[in-house]
Amino acid sequence: MTMEDNVTNIQDTFRYELLRKLAKGGMGLVYEACQHGAQDFKKTVAIKLIRNEFADQPEFLSNFIGEAKLVANLIHTNIVQTYHLGESQGACYIAMEFIRGMNLAQLLKLIKSNERSLPPELAVFIASRVARGLAYAHQKTDGEGRPLHIVHRDVSLNNVMVAYEGDVKLTDFGIAKAAGYLVHREGEVAAGKADFMSPEQASFERTDPRSDLFSTGIVLVCLLLGRNPFTGASPSDSRRNILKMPIPDFRCESNIVTGDLNDILQRLLQRDVEKRYPTAEALLHDLEYHIYRHGYGPTNETLGKFVRSLAGEIPDTKQHESL
Repeated sequence: MTMEDNVTNIQDTFRYELLRKLAKGGMGLVYEACQHGAQDFKKTVAIKLIRNEFADQPEFLSNFIGEAKLVANLIHTNIVQTYHLGESQGACYIAMEFIRGMNLAQLLKLIKSNERSLPPELAVFIASRVARGLAYAHQKTDGEGRPLHIVHRDVSLNNVMVAYEGDVKLTDFGIAKAAGYLVHREGEVAAGKADFMSPEQASFERTDPRSDLFSTGIVLVCLLLGRNPFTGASPSDSRRNILKMPIPDFRCESNIVTGDLNDILQRLLQRDVEKRYPTAEALLHDLEYHIYRHGYGPTNETLGKFVRSLAGEIPDTKQHESL
């Protein structure tokens, strides 16, 4: 049997075998899973599920579905790709690209436990890959060519993945705002992780793509210093620090921060959005100039080698249950 040229629909079903839990967030769960197809086809994917206690909340379910639809066509090397939005036993799930690696929070914890430090050029390299992903997302248009006005709103250590091969991937657009896809309720709630919010988020104001750049600045500071200077004893303290704490001269915080790198950080962390980097593309230019201006600089391969040197044995998967 062959498929003729005039076939317009193909119907199929997927089966996902859940192998192990990767992450548990405030409202969602992520599993490593095996996708089974015809002729003994197998593919490792990540499955994102809504936690049971939130599955019947209409706004959260709407945002979960909106996230899947929004990121379905965000196809970029620095963004975790979404493959499929499905439903099983009345519950929605998202099948996504599986990243063999860790998030930046886990990476920093591993660096500390090994009594090592992240080379500054690799810290800047990671931030530059985040900027590349953001530049793509911020400029994304719909099928009619209309801007989607995407703002991630949750750029943080937990939402940047580093693969063992050195790829850097921005993930979790669950609280992003974009035209026609998600309920964002700006002005009513402060969305995002308090330690990584922009001043606009911390003060319940409207955000634009420059908000993500402030958050990227905090991520870069964490990578360089090994800590987040804005972290307070509580989320409200962290938001207060974001809004009021004097931005330090980072050359005084660490001798690995050069003058031009400090200049980049100062511009990223401007509380006045008009003084901040105007676009992720402009930030990407300065970060790449910083690490490549003298010629050879860090690559995916050098980052991957560093990550693998920390991780040691790569964990195996174990079978668990089917979806």
